[in-house]
Amino acid sequence: MDIVKYNKAAWDNYVDKKDRWTIPVSEQELENGKNGNWNVVLTPKKSVPHNWFPKLKGLKILGLASGGGQQGPIFASLGAEVTIFDNSEKQLQQDKTLSDRFNLNIKIVQGDMKDLSVFADNSFDLIFNPCSIVFVDNILPVWKECFRVLKPNGILMTGLINPISFQIDEESLKLIYKQPFSDLHSLPAEKLEELKKDKEALVFGHSLTDQINGQLDAGFSLTNLYEDNWGEENKIDDFFPSFIATRAVKRL
Repeated sequence: MDIVKYNKAAWDNYVDKKDRWTIPVSEQELENGKNGNWNVVLTPKKSVPHNWFPKLKGLKILGLASGGGQQGPIFASLGAEVTIFDNSEKQLQQDKTLSDRFNLNIKIVQGDMKDLSVFADNSFDLIFNPCSIVFVDNILPVWKECFRVLKPNGILMTGLINPISFQIDEESLKLIYKQPFSDLHSLPAEKLEELKKDKEALVFGHSLTDQINGQLDAGFSLTNLYEDNWGEENKIDDFFPSFIATRAVKRL
């Protein structure tokens, strides 16, 4: 199946259902940001440390698979030059609506995060990629494209998921799926059909080798990371953090 086309429709549907990751920031949050009170996330709960960012004013930021009006408008209100790249038209519209309303001058571009050919080499100072690589079947091209479009010493911030969290049944907490997990190939046929019927996005549990060493192989230097939990009454939270946020730099 065409996973890019399928997940695009799924995320458009999430916008219609007002999923938590499709709700834009409020006018008050934008105003608070201008007064220095702002936070953004790569993973569900923990805010990205402010010391991970250089000075935002004038910074050229690519919000990669970052539609939904949750991070881009914050960065733009703080003076960054923001481009949001996302697969979902309706997620992009969330950013455009805020941009038009508050004159934030956010540029929106639709496309597959594995192909950033619309952007020239050395175009951005920072790429902000909230946890979204789980919706891509092969993430290695993503890291290579990120490296290409970043300027020397450019920063990549991304949210990752520990693959074992996909291999454990959430109710029994038993390890039932082999790595690498994917909804397409790991689930019983009836469960997969149920996901499709409910228009749920399909996910891929990439190895830590591909997620972390993939960045290193692309040329990045890892400079920091932290772990995070689901924070939604998920039983796995009691045993280990499912999420990892990483900060990497393009060294030449």
